[in-house]
Amino acid sequence: MAKASRAFVCQACGAVTSKWSGKCAACGEWNSIIEEAAPSGSPALVAIKGGKGRLASFESLAAVTRDAPRLKTGIAELDRVLGGGLVPGSAVLVGGDPGIGKSTLLLQAAAKLAEAGLRVVYLSGEEAPAQVRLRAARLGLADAPVALGTETNLANIVATLGSGPPPALVIIDSVQTLWSEAVEAAPGTISQLRGSASALISYAKTSGATLVLVGHVTKDGQIAGPKVIEHMVDTVLYFENLSGHQFRLLRAVKNRFGPTDEIGVFEMRFEGLKEVENPSALFLSDHDRGAPGTAVFAGMEGTRPILVEIQALVAPSALGTPRRAVVGWDPNRLSMLIAVLEARCGVRLADHDVYLNVAGGLRLNEPAADLAAAAALLSSYAGRSAHEDTVFFGEVSLTGAVRAVGHMDQRLKEAAKLGFARAVVPAVASEGDRQVKAMTLMPLSQLEELVALLSAPAD
Repeated sequence: MAKASRAFVCQACGAVTSKWSGKCAACGEWNSIIEEAAPSGSPALVAIKGGKGRLASFESLAAVTRDAPRLKTGIAELDRVLGGGLVPGSAVLVGGDPGIGKSTLLLQAAAKLAEAGLRVVYLSGEEAPAQVRLRAARLGLADAPVALGTETNLANIVATLGSGPPPALVIIDSVQTLWSEAVEAAPGTISQLRGSASALISYAKTSGATLVLVGHVTKDGQIAGPKVIEHMVDTVLYFENLSGHQFRLLRAVKNRFGPTDEIGVFEMRFEGLKEVENPSALFLSDHDRGAPGTAVFAGMEGTRPILVEIQALVAPSALGTPRRAVVGWDPNRLSMLIAVLEARCGVRLADHDVYLNVAGGLRLNEPAADLAAAAALLSSYAGRSAHEDTVFFGEVSLTGAVRAVGHMDQRLKEAAKLGFARAVVPAVASEGDRQVKAMTLMPLSQLEELVALLSAPAD
């Protein structure tokens, strides 16, 4: 018999080499290369002389396309991140730190769908049935008709799912525990992950069942091994913890059936994950409002407006090179903003330490936060508070101009709902598009005008 060939596969990036080494040459990860059996057979040729195949069919771009049907999970925040609900026949990958609440959220969603009369299968490869039942009892879901199993053999899982009517939802917790006899590798390796995910996704596409895979994360916060799986599934969701608080953020980083900039906000309680109806209240502190160095930013996370407090501290530096520390914002953008303040507005920060923090643990990626960050810096530098009932939003260019940003009306509505009366906005924003008449606008065209505004006595 011919000797089975072996290959060495990096478990971090999937790169294949002919010999073992301590460091992967492709991604630079140490001690991530494991010996696995090479795939049997050679790859199929693109064209084979004399081969037979069926003709491919084509459609016009003008063909009518219907929106994908959705399964509402009954959890509004989860449905928002998914783009309106679960899509039948799709594959969803959920990642997050251990203990953050992945299994809890999925068990809650499974129970709601099962109570609505749909067939739901929950396969746990890490916990015994008794553990899952204890969690369900704590969540008040013990009576939900969810089919619970602990099988990890891929062949048994596919055979079981195919033996009866296809379920509406299949949850695999987690994909790292699955193994197949056809793959000569340990569970959790790249080969097993690729083979198991491929078989389950194929079942989901042909049966119309929605597949949800739970993935582990590495110490760097990435889903373990599965950049391979991320390319195979339709949706990738990350569960994040807000700086050790009981609040959780569910964020979509890939979604073929919806937006990728939506977030869902949950609060972890003894009885499970509860939706947070007003996330802006999490990121605003009444104690700090009105203190020097604080400004409220009216931002957007997908289609949801969120108000968040930006805090700054500007202090004289005793060092030759002043410190620039940022939490929750882009450090390069802070450096650019400081340079604009010095070059265009005459605010000398070269001999000052600058610290900037986004309250509540949220991370901002919007350029619209420039104006609020500048207001917090100027407030701390001058030692006087910004206007307490005012929100800020606008992008600052290198010339010192304040540029317009989108979703102005939604930002103003959220600010008015929380009791804010004024908004510092770009001057180029269209007044005709504004529907919130309760807010008083203070338009700015140059960053210099913000310096003058914060220097003027408060009303």
